[in-house]
Amino acid sequence: MKKGVRIVNVARGGVIDEDALVRALDAGIVEQAALDVFTEEPPSQDSKLVQHESVTVTPHLGASTVEAQEGVAIEIVEAVIGGLKGELASTAVNAPMVPAEVLSELAPFVVLSEMLGRLAVQLVAGGSGVKTVKVTYASARGPDDLDTRLLRAMITKGLIEPISSMFVNLVNADVVAKQRGLHITEERIILGGSPESPLEFIQVQIANVESKFPSAMSETGEIKVEGRVKDGLPHLTKVGSFEVDVSLEGSLILCRQVDQPGMIGRVGSVLGEENVNVNFMSVGRIAPRKQAVMAIGVDEEPTKAALKKIGEIPAIEEFVFLKL
Repeated sequence: MKKGVRIVNVARGGVIDEDALVRALDAGIVEQAALDVFTEEPPSQDSKLVQHESVTVTPHLGASTVEAQEGVAIEIVEAVIGGLKGELASTAVNAPMVPAEVLSELAPFVVLSEMLGRLAVQLVAGGSGVKTVKVTYASARGPDDLDTRLLRAMITKGLIEPISSMFVNLVNADVVAKQRGLHITEERIILGGSPESPLEFIQVQIANVESKFPSAMSETGEIKVEGRVKDGLPHLTKVGSFEVDVSLEGSLILCRQVDQPGMIGRVGSVLGEENVNVNFMSVGRIAPRKQAVMAIGVDEEPTKAALKKIGEIPAIEEFVFLKL
């Protein structure tokens, strides 16, 4: 150590060997020392460091200043408000810890994950009996560059809350899933291309159940929904084997129909007569004039009478209303 150095410790007591510091001060190796933390706190009145003429000591009270207390108070209030709004908390100590910049990037996919869980479980006939779920993430990023814990927690939230009175959050998601016997497996598909976006799509499959909307069943017999983030908003892009593209806002009506002219107008007229606003509509079909699925986003919940009228349209073979 260079002779005449000055030492400042405002970190933690014990970082410095206090007895060695006293000897260095007495020998003139350390010119001066400034401390506000000690191995034993508060230090004893006869502490050689406290009594030393070359040592300046102050209380460790930086966090107790008016400015610091105001800053902490604001941070707490912002965190509480964000939590009540269902936003992600980057400062939570008992939830998956993800850097703030990663949280910001994943935020729209977190919303998409919950929405896909909600859609999938509402497609189950009876709504219960969900035990086996498979989640697939497609991304151009490597496995080490994608933390899916937040996404899995939100899918769990979406699967459980619509069919129970339980409140699921990032902290209790895995515990609640285990309590309900819900087994969630995850699979990652590595895609080629640029890894600018953390994910290309998320797919949720529920096995060993029947569906109230059979068109949502995949070729292998699972309920399957798939979604992407487009322009920062969650979109449903696949139901069963049918390609669709509908923004996940408000609520959703799915109709399987014969692909023929006038179907969009007829369904739209029924909803218009009931003052139900359509915010998005998409049709996916197997082939022209064959089977098709129409996905309709609505801002208001249609009445039972309106849904009955939709079901009575001759070309519509099945339909379901899903609340988001």
